[in-house]
Amino acid sequence: MKTSRRQFFGLAAGGAALAAAPLHSATAQPVKTNARILILGAGAAGTALANQLSNRLDGARITILDPRKQHWYQPGFTLIAAGLKPASYSVSGTADWLPAGVEWIEEGAAEVDPDGKKVVTESGKAIEYDFLFVATGLKLDYAAIEGMSLDLIGKDGIGSVYAGPDYAEKTWAEMDRFTDKGGLALFSRPATEMKCAGAPLKYTFLTEDYLTRKGTRSNSKIVYAAHNKALFGVPIVSEKVRMLYEERGIDTVYEHVMKKIDPVRKIATFTTPEGDKELGYDFTNVIPPMRAPDVILNSPLPWADKWVGQGWVEVDKHTLRHTRYPEVFAVGDIAGVPKGKTAASVKWQVPVAVDQLVAQIEGRESKESYDGYTSCPLITRIGSAMLVEFDYKDNLVPSFPGLIAPLEELWISWLMKEIALKPTYNAMLRGRA
Repeated sequence: MKTSRRQFFGLAAGGAALAAAPLHSATAQPVKTNARILILGAGAAGTALANQLSNRLDGARITILDPRKQHWYQPGFTLIAAGLKPASYSVSGTADWLPAGVEWIEEGAAEVDPDGKKVVTESGKAIEYDFLFVATGLKLDYAAIEGMSLDLIGKDGIGSVYAGPDYAEKTWAEMDRFTDKGGLALFSRPATEMKCAGAPLKYTFLTEDYLTRKGTRSNSKIVYAAHNKALFGVPIVSEKVRMLYEERGIDTVYEHVMKKIDPVRKIATFTTPEGDKELGYDFTNVIPPMRAPDVILNSPLPWADKWVGQGWVEVDKHTLRHTRYPEVFAVGDIAGVPKGKTAASVKWQVPVAVDQLVAQIEGRESKESYDGYTSCPLITRIGSAMLVEFDYKDNLVPSFPGLIAPLEELWISWLMKEIALKPTYNAMLRGRA
């Protein structure tokens, strides 16, 4: 397992060359089948699925459903919002990554009927399938925060890293203006499950670093509002971040969930155990609640007794196969598993789900299993980061034991985020990493 992780990060100690060797399973003889396979979503998970399925199967009719013409490299949003990359850094064409022979329907799904094994598109076209891969990603629910909307981003001290590459660039413009003079910076995260839970923490670190570099740190106060009693879901990482925040004078309040924002008064209202509380700001990075897209949320696919109202697809956490519909899989942010809403998780989830499907076609049992591997290059200042890797059990699972300590701020961990991750991500899209 550690060897494969090295393939994922692929950065030698002294260089920036990536190891993008094909997966061993991809070199096996393709399995002949006439199965109809439908993939919902052409993001990181859906595109990687399309390429790996094309490599593993011979004769399958693979269709991918997604209206987006642009592919977004989402791990780059933080770098854009830190002024280190332009918005174009994260933008490419959806068609550029899809393999020959896969049919791309440029529509969204309007209805998912797993009992009838069909999906209805927004134009009313019914697509029947033998196997379905749900890789829709998630919905950023800005409307769940009263007073918040996308058109506020980049104005009056409001940023939002997650909204897209252009919005990340607008966020940088606001952060840059704020750090020129300093003031009150407010950071938070939602109480829902979310993609890249380290992003709110790292953007707080980055803002503090810019204030320090510009000489305006002494004029400023930074507050991080945690949604529960911890700063991160892995206890040892949470404690490390707490110590660093304390060292750098970042104030922390706990059990605060943003429910409202007033851009005129520059006041954010939070739900707390003691009732609603207001916190002011001169700059804030708004992160909305995250949930499944409506078409999945309103389908039979989500968990009924877990993450209620969020809509994550009910799958076995190791096989990523639906627990009630054996011909359905979910990969990426939409999968209802305890960990795994990062690009690194997608890298590990896709070959597991693909092999589970191929094994089913071949009439065998797959030995592939997802252990919850999640990676977060947690930036702590420009030029240094902690490479945090963990699994379902909150065990730290470092890829480079003896070389990179997971809780140390290191330059090489920064390089992995800034230089190595994108080429490796691209190789993953191609089904080669």
